[in-house]
Amino acid sequence: MDTLTLGRLRVSTVVERAGPTRPTWLLPDAVPEAVERHRDWLAPHFLDDKGRFLQSIHAFVVRAPGYTALIDTCVGNDKDRGGRAPFHMMRTSFLEDLAAAGVPPESVDLVLCTHLHVDHVGWNTRLEGGRWVPTFPRARHLFGRREWEHWSAERDPDTARIMADSVAPVLDAGLAELVDMDHRVSDELWLEPTPGHTPGHVSVRLRSEGAEAVVTGDLMHCPVQVAEPQWSSHFDSDAEQARKTRQAFCERHADTDVAVLGTHFHHPTAGRIVRHGDTWRFRVSHRGDT
Repeated sequence: MDTLTLGRLRVSTVVERAGPTRPTWLLPDAVPEAVERHRDWLAPHFLDDKGRFLQSIHAFVVRAPGYTALIDTCVGNDKDRGGRAPFHMMRTSFLEDLAAAGVPPESVDLVLCTHLHVDHVGWNTRLEGGRWVPTFPRARHLFGRREWEHWSAERDPDTARIMADSVAPVLDAGLAELVDMDHRVSDELWLEPTPGHTPGHVSVRLRSEGAEAVVTGDLMHCPVQVAEPQWSSHFDSDAEQARKTRQAFCERHADTDVAVLGTHFHHPTAGRIVRHGDTWRFRVSHRGDT
């Protein structure tokens, strides 16, 4: 597990699943010749020798004086995801790995989901006695109001199943709060609207003692999108809005001290956006942390 220190905050990654991905499965514009133009800075962390992106599904644990927060809860175990084959009936050691990192489920005080896609809500619940029950029984869960209104009205059966097994049980248990896209938890942690991937998508801002970071969510799936912000994902619900949001994000954070923590970025996960000609690159952290 990687850990980044931000003032009084410690931010760690707990990986559920990681490995290579065919670039065009994720980004239709990421054809081999286009990706190879970026090999000099993507490899070895984010591009393998076969030209595949290296990706990760992980949660971020934020430990602050007085509380522990979890940002995005991956895919989860035992979930019927027949329409999303890579995630169907997964069995991983995520909860055990979380506990081994000193974060048993009952120690989590706050759960935030950047959006309500399958790989960001799964461990909100676990199967117990044939029922889906909240995994983090003491935690207050923050779901975007706009996200919930959008996806709970979705007629697609696969989406309906995700809402039914990974979101609704937490709401029914009285453990969730529907919040606005700019909701502020504290002076150290707040949400930032980054729509496009989904209508109510947010990133998570962290700040303590002058140190700052931002958790991207699926604003971008791979560091190559820092250099190519016009490359949208197959999974973006509004590709044009996603492009505009990425462009503005890179403009805002380029050449600053804000650490960018990619929700699907392979190890080392954290880095900074730096200007490179008329675009940008992602420069990884080399300090023994994330």
